[in-house]
Amino acid sequence: MPEIESITLDEAKRLIQHLAHEESLLLLSSPGVGKSDIVRQAAAEAGLECRSLLGTQIAPEDVSGVPKLIRQRTVFCPPRLVLPEDERPFCLFLDELPASPPDVQKAFYSLLLERRLGEFPLPRGSWVVAAGNRVEDQSLTRSLSSALINRIFIVSIRVDVAGWLLWAQRAGVRNEVRAFIHYVPHALCRPGPREPVPFSTPRAWALLSRDLDLAEAAGERDSVERRAIVFGRVSPEDAGLFCALAEDGLANLRPLSEYLRDPTLLPREPTALWFVVSRLRKSVEREELRPADADEGFPGQVNALLRALPQEYLFATLVGLSEKWLALGGEKEMEQMFRDTLIEVTGYEQA
Repeated sequence: MPEIESITLDEAKRLIQHLAHEESLLLLSSPGVGKSDIVRQAAAEAGLECRSLLGTQIAPEDVSGVPKLIRQRTVFCPPRLVLPEDERPFCLFLDELPASPPDVQKAFYSLLLERRLGEFPLPRGSWVVAAGNRVEDQSLTRSLSSALINRIFIVSIRVDVAGWLLWAQRAGVRNEVRAFIHYVPHALCRPGPREPVPFSTPRAWALLSRDLDLAEAAGERDSVERRAIVFGRVSPEDAGLFCALAEDGLANLRPLSEYLRDPTLLPREPTALWFVVSRLRKSVEREELRPADADEGFPGQVNALLRALPQEYLFATLVGLSEKWLALGGEKEMEQMFRDTLIEVTGYEQA
C-alpha cells in the first residue's frame, strides 16, 4: 500500500470519536502498537459498549447472518453479537480485518459503507472501527480489495515514544523498562522479523514488565531466569542491552537535564555511564540539548557536566562534535577542554 500520512494513537482516538458515528475507520500499523486498546478507550469515553469480531476467526455468515424463512420469505438474521436486540448505539470493532479471507471482507461491504447488515441497519450513532497490520509487517495480512478500501477511512498509526512513556508511567510499567525506552527510543518498536523470533513492540515491553513483576512476586530473582524472560519477549539486540544495563542499575538512570543540573548524579557503573554518553551525543547531534528559556547559566552547566566525565568518556562525548559543543558552552573553556582531553587520551601535544 502506498505511503500515507500517519498519526499517533492519541490523535487516532480523537479522530475515532469525531468521525466514527458517520465514517467507518480502519487503523493500520505494525503489530503490538495498541490499536485495539485505543478503540476500546475511545468507545468507553463515549459511553459505548465495544463489541469485537476477529476477522481471522469468523465466516461470512457470522457477519451477514444465517437464512430464516419468515412468511414465505428468506430473511438473513445477523448474530446477536454484531446486531444486539436493543436499539442502543454501540461500537463494532472489526479486529484483524486485513488478515480476514476475501469472502469475509466482502461480507463487510454493506456494513462499512451503509451501516447495514442485510436489511437491518445498525442503531443510529453506532461506530464501525476496524484495525489490522500492514502487508510489510510479515503478519499474514491479505491485500485489501479496492472496493473495500473505497468504503472505509484509512488511518495510518505511527509509534509515539513520548506518548507511550506517559502511558507506561500511568500503567505502572517498571522503571527500568521506561528508562531503557527513554534512552533507546528506537527499541520501542522494531520491524517484524522474517523468522519466528520475539521482537520489540510497545505491547512486548508492557508484557515484559508484567512478566518481571510476576517472576519477582513468585520469589524468582535469578539472573539466568530474568534473561530468559527478557529474551523471550523482545528483540535479541534489545534484550542483550537491556539485561546488561539492568544489571548496572538502569532503573536509576535520570533524564539528561538532571545530570546538567547536578553532575554528581552521573552513574559510576561503566555500562550505565557509556549509555549516558551515547545519549548525550545523540542529543547534541540532533540539537535536542538546549537551554531552557532565560537560563543564563546553561553554558556553565554544560562545562561542569563535561568536566565531571572521566577522560575516556569525555573524549568519546566530544569527538566529532566539537563545533556543536562549542555552540552550547563557553567557547574558550570548551575549546581548551577539548584540547586538553585530546592530549590526555592520545598523548599528541601538537593536536
